[in-house]
Amino acid sequence: MKSLSIGQLATAAGVNLETVRYYERIRLMPAPARTANGHRAYEEGHIRRLAFIRRARELGFSIEQIRALLALAQPSRTSCAEVREVARAHLDDVRSKLADLARLEGLLAGTISRCSDDSAPSCPVLDMLKTPGRA
Repeated sequence: MKSLSIGQLATAAGVNLETVRYYERIRLMPAPARTANGHRAYEEGHIRRLAFIRRARELGFSIEQIRALLALAQPSRTSCAEVREVARAHLDDVRSKLADLARLEGLLAGTISRCSDDSAPSCPVLDMLKTPGRA
């Protein structure tokens, strides 16, 4: 396969060009080979890795969790038990966020239900936002 430019890689993996540079800078993506004139030359493996990272980010995994998953995805390191622990920690985070969102939904729904359609001098939503620690 012929090498890909950074723009072609970004397009193939469905990410922004700056995202590729950022992932290289934080060493989530391996540095590619360089052409004679210094341009990056990516391969098929870069597309797969970048797509993996993009999908993991879409699912809310942190950079450090993705780093761990990538390490565990290496043929010599594959460990379903270790992957399960990373996924379990992420699931706990997701469940915590869902609980927070459910509380927020209840708070907002209750506050909005107290709003009237007239031009009252006081607005429950604005009052809620002005009051610290009301969650």
